[in-house]
Amino acid sequence: MAPAAQPTHAGRHRRVLIALVFNVAIVAVELAGGVLAHSTALFADAGHNLADVASLVFALVALRFALRAPTASRSYGYHRATILSALANVALLFALTTLIVAGAVLRLLHPTAVHGGTVAVIGAIALVCNGIGAALVFERGQDLQMRSLLVHLGGDALASVGVILVGIVVMTTGHFSILDPVISLLISALILFQGVGVARESVAVLLEGAPRDIDPARLAGAITGVEGVDSVHDLHCWSLSSELRAVSAHIVLQGHPSLEEAQLVGGAVKSAIAVPFGLAHATLELECEPCGEEDTLICTIGFADVH
Repeated sequence: MAPAAQPTHAGRHRRVLIALVFNVAIVAVELAGGVLAHSTALFADAGHNLADVASLVFALVALRFALRAPTASRSYGYHRATILSALANVALLFALTTLIVAGAVLRLLHPTAVHGGTVAVIGAIALVCNGIGAALVFERGQDLQMRSLLVHLGGDALASVGVILVGIVVMTTGHFSILDPVISLLISALILFQGVGVARESVAVLLEGAPRDIDPARLAGAITGVEGVDSVHDLHCWSLSSELRAVSAHIVLQGHPSLEEAQLVGGAVKSAIAVPFGLAHATLELECEPCGEEDTLICTIGFADVH
């Protein structure tokens, strides 16, 4: 069964651009509403949406870079720009959320009356726009940049729900304005929790760790299960981006095959691991004997660079 086609960077660029337009409109409306309604929840939501605007701009720049063709000095292209964008988005999210938490705590210490009706209406408008933005960036894949945007926009949609609830409660009861900063704190905690996961995975990619869905032992087993392979060592698997993975390994072949026979085994190894492990680039060093620092019987046949 063929793997599902991955979204293209060009397609993502269009969807992110539309989401950016919606978020610029949300920020303008919520800042004005926050001033009129004296609502920290609206200011909190506007702050997160302002972070979304910056994040979407980062994403647009990164996607433009990712579309660039590889060069002699950038042989893997610019795919990792999307990882840098994801990490920058999370850092910005943490900074904005910290400021919003500080504002909410200040409001708890010095309560102010909130205009519930205005808060509810603007929160409803923001919910619709944030929901559209989240739908635009939602993907079933593992692209970290798009996931970081979904954390931003999905978190803001959730924040808008909280804003609406605060507005309705204050409007119908005339009390409980303290819910305004409390909701801000709860939403900020949830968004920070989600952001930590994206940050952890982004750092793992930058440190060239094995992708979380690839078990190195199972990958080694798939290689040694190919006919003609005796063993594998010096196995490395890493991510160039969330969706582009690479592997390099030393493959010890059975017997002493000819160069042509060794290349056939190398091709078979590539076929065995490409689709099951999502590996787009494999560099295999084929050997007759395991290499070692003191080993004088090394018989390196050559390299099989398989794409």
